[in-house]
Amino acid sequence: MTLLKYPPITHALDHAMDKLPNSGNRHTVEALQQELQSVRAQLLDLLSEARQNQEILNRHQSLDLQLIGSHSFRELIQHIFVTLADICELDQVTLCLVNTQHNLQEMLADLKIDRDEFPFLLFAESEADLRINGQPLKKPVLGHYDQTLHGDMFQVCFEAPTSMAIIPLIRQSKLLGSLNLGSEDPLRFSVDMATDFVERLASIIAICLENVINSERLTQIGLTDALTNVSNRRHVEHRILEEIGRARRQHYGIACMYLDIDFFKNINDQHGHQGGDDVLREVAKRIKAELRLSDTIGRFGGEEFVVLLVNTTHRNAVLVAERIRNSIASKPFLLHQSGACDVTISIGMATLSDDHNLGEIESAAKALLLRADRALYEAKEQGRNCVRESAG
Repeated sequence: MTLLKYPPITHALDHAMDKLPNSGNRHTVEALQQELQSVRAQLLDLLSEARQNQEILNRHQSLDLQLIGSHSFRELIQHIFVTLADICELDQVTLCLVNTQHNLQEMLADLKIDRDEFPFLLFAESEADLRINGQPLKKPVLGHYDQTLHGDMFQVCFEAPTSMAIIPLIRQSKLLGSLNLGSEDPLRFSVDMATDFVERLASIIAICLENVINSERLTQIGLTDALTNVSNRRHVEHRILEEIGRARRQHYGIACMYLDIDFFKNINDQHGHQGGDDVLREVAKRIKAELRLSDTIGRFGGEEFVVLLVNTTHRNAVLVAERIRNSIASKPFLLHQSGACDVTISIGMATLSDDHNLGEIESAAKALLLRADRALYEAKEQGRNCVRESAG
């Protein structure tokens, strides 16, 4: 879309003014000249306004394309908090998502997205939490900011807005959350303001959110062990390659653990495969609880797990391994159908310091896993329920 070409019109007015007769009724000529000058000034104002509107339209079209082109949840959220705030000249932008059954927060953890990375991303447990003054959020709410009514939506902002817009994100009649915009200008958002633009923006963001969330979940399904809901072997092997390369660039150490549930066959024999599945899920859960978001846990098959610790020292890796071992051994496992059972785990650990992170990445990854596997064998040989470190 391009601007209408007004300059030829103004040139024509200038030409008409030049052609005005110099003779005749002087007052009539002066009146015509003044009228033409007034028309010319109005046209120039219209031209300036049209240019400004075109620039605004171009910026909004650019925003739409960036939102629609987002390939991941992280990328979309960055565009909402940074690009949207910049293009629309907003002082506050928050996003509140309905987090039914904590699925979204679990997804963020799987994506290695720390809550500190997006402090303006909020969660509501249900649609009822997004009510404004007791009313369901079905239409945009614009106007003067009221701490009592709107404070929850802007609680994480450094300063409260003066005027605000709370816009529902609705997709297929389902409330996904709200987009919350704030401004220090008390006239930026008013009760009588038209909401066409913000509703259109909310519609685009709702569609994009649904798309990236579904895409991320499909990706996670392909990289996740269905029983334990941790990474599968393929994903862990890929992550090891990535982290070895990143450790080289950023010059830090990593550690790899190979973990195996002790006497797992006996658990299956005594409590059945359902009991064995309960144990596998709980073991994965307890291991994960001792890790950071940046670390990785995966099921390698059967009762074996692999853990990758990034940016860690040998000492810290040993402490984490002991915490994992103790968390499993110290508390009985409650089973759905057959009471409870005691479980222990053996851990083999190998570290890769920055000084020794050399050679082909694939070879380094295989060597790291092999050393951890050998250390696990030693732990099994030396009585189980212990941590052994690779001598290599």
